[in-house]
Amino acid sequence: MNRLFVRSTMIVVGAALGASLLSSMVVILLAAGRAPGDRLTDRLGAGSFGLLAAGALVASALVGFVLSVVVARLQALRLVAPLSALADQAERLGAGDSSVAPLATGVPEIDRVSGVLAANSQDMAKSLAAERDFAADASHQLRTPLAALLLRLEEIESTDDPEVVRSEAGIAIDQVARLTGVVDDLMSRAKRRPPEAGVVSVDSVLAALQREWQPAFAQSRRSMRVHGERDLQVFIARSALSQIISTLIENSLKHGRGTVSVLARRSGPTVVVEVGDDGAGVQPGLARHIFEREVSSSGTGLGLALARDLAEQNYGRLELLEAAPAVFALFLSDAESSSLAKTNLR
Repeated sequence: MNRLFVRSTMIVVGAALGASLLSSMVVILLAAGRAPGDRLTDRLGAGSFGLLAAGALVASALVGFVLSVVVARLQALRLVAPLSALADQAERLGAGDSSVAPLATGVPEIDRVSGVLAANSQDMAKSLAAERDFAADASHQLRTPLAALLLRLEEIESTDDPEVVRSEAGIAIDQVARLTGVVDDLMSRAKRRPPEAGVVSVDSVLAALQREWQPAFAQSRRSMRVHGERDLQVFIARSALSQIISTLIENSLKHGRGTVSVLARRSGPTVVVEVGDDGAGVQPGLARHIFEREVSSSGTGLGLALARDLAEQNYGRLELLEAAPAVFALFLSDAESSSLAKTNLR
């Protein structure tokens, strides 16, 4: 590009100088031919003046040509360097580098293209981060119900009692329904649709989860106690409520000790579901960051962050009430007093 720019500039400037030189020489020759008098010395004088003027014009043309080369070279350097930087920026973006910053070259067209590339790189970075988060979230949300379903199927396989098989099969069907709800939630999230909230019975969700987690607690020789107020109804997507509480139960089973307590109560216009255990609790340095992604004492560290996101998407919130022993609380709108629920029912 440098050579092409220099060559094109030299051709244009040289052509202009050549045309100017040619026209000047024609004028001088005509003036010499029209010199007054017929004497030879007058004509020779006029011819000498014409040659001298022509030589001066040729010299000025050469000087102009040299200057044009210098100017063309400087202009080429001024444009080629930003264009090279822009090409490097495009190559980095094509290679997947999302840390592309806009250039400030002083050339408006190049700066505008560079700004577009930088904006696209930021969009690409956000898109890639969202895809990674979605893949990690999907893996975590699907892993727990699949593990619980596997425990039920193993229970069915190991018994010959028809009643046990019937009971376990019914629970497995409920787990498949819950798994379907998790998949639907993931698809809604991928399409950036708001969650489909509705009036949900807390009793029915807790009873289903107690049956679902019973084999896991039996294997760990631990127990889960569900207690508190009855007949509570909240405004939330059913699959989201099940996933949040299941995450808290899994967290207590994995990191806690003793009996896992699930308490449902009403606090004014709010329904609170508390999940705790008798373990040592959350470390002081971890308590403030417990809901952040990739922050965990072990494992992926995605569960609690996902649970809080689901709570916020469903007009609730999830908090750590006590660090030692650990007690998590899910705050949701009471369906009887929730304006959102009344609007939804209409």
